[in-house]
Parts: sequence; C-alpha cells; structure tokens
Amino acid sequence: MGPIYYTVTGINGDYADLISGQGQPHSITMFLLPEGTTVGSRLKLEQFQWELLDE
Repeated sequence: MGPIYYTVTGINGDYADLISGQGQPHSITMFLLPEGTTVGSRLKLEQFQWELLDE
C-alpha cells in the first residue's frame, strides 16, 4: 500500500482532525504527529510513519 496524504483541518485539544486526499475524515492524537503540525499542515502517512511535508 502506498502513502496516504492528509491535510490538518482542525486541532481540538490533544486531537487533530484530518482529511485525506480522497476526502475521508480522520482524527488522531497530536502525540503521534510530527512536531510543528498545525492547522493547514500537509502530512504523509507511509508504513505507520507520519511525515510533515514542506508547504
């Protein structure tokens, strides 16, 4: 399975709301995301590793 790309649409306390490139919503704890993740950040999930992409 290839990478999945997400955009952070909101941060609610310890959780981030994401939307995938295919429009699927997802919620995840901020603890698992890379340092520096903010609303509008683009993320890549590949092999259970999150990567913050350059804007």
